[in-house]
Amino acid sequence: MIDVFARIFVALLAGAIFGFGLSLSGMLDPARVRGFLDIAGHFDPSLAFVLAGAVAVSSAGCLISRRLRHPLLDSMFHLPVKQDIDLPLVAGAAIFGVGWGMSGLCPGPAIASLALGLVPSYVFAVAMLAGILVHDNWPPSNWAQRRRLAAKQTLDADAKAEADCL
Repeated sequence: MIDVFARIFVALLAGAIFGFGLSLSGMLDPARVRGFLDIAGHFDPSLAFVLAGAVAVSSAGCLISRRLRHPLLDSMFHLPVKQDIDLPLVAGAAIFGVGWGMSGLCPGPAIASLALGLVPSYVFAVAMLAGILVHDNWPPSNWAQRRRLAAKQTLDADAKAEADCL
C-alpha cells in the first residue's frame, strides 16, 4: 500500500516539476510555440532551447536507467515491445503535428495551462478527451484487433518477467 502512495506521490511531483518548467520557460503560451513553427515569418527559437534541455535531461535519465536492474518503485522496466513504424503511427504523428501547429498546444502544456484559466486550454482539453474517447470506442478494425493482441502479449510478457523476478 505504501508502494502505491509512493508511486502516486512521485508521479505528482514529476508532473508538478514538468508543469513548473513549462511555465518558467514560457511554453504555456501558444503564440511562442506557433512562433517556433513559423520559420517563414516571425521565428522564435526559444522552443529549440527548451527541447535541447529536455533531450539532455532525458538522455541522462536513460543512461542512468541502463545501469539499474529495475526502477526504484517497480520490479521491472516496462518498455514497448513493438518497434516497427506503421501507417497508424505515422497518421497519428501527422494529426498530432497538425493540431500542435494549429493550436500551439500539446497535451503537457495544455494540461498545465488549465490552471491559468485560459479558454483555449479548456477547449483543447475537451477536444483531446473527445479524441481519446473516439479512439478507444471506435468500431475496431483489423489493425485495432492486432494492436490489442500486441498489448495483451506485452502485458503477458511483463507478468511473466515480473514472476521470474520474484
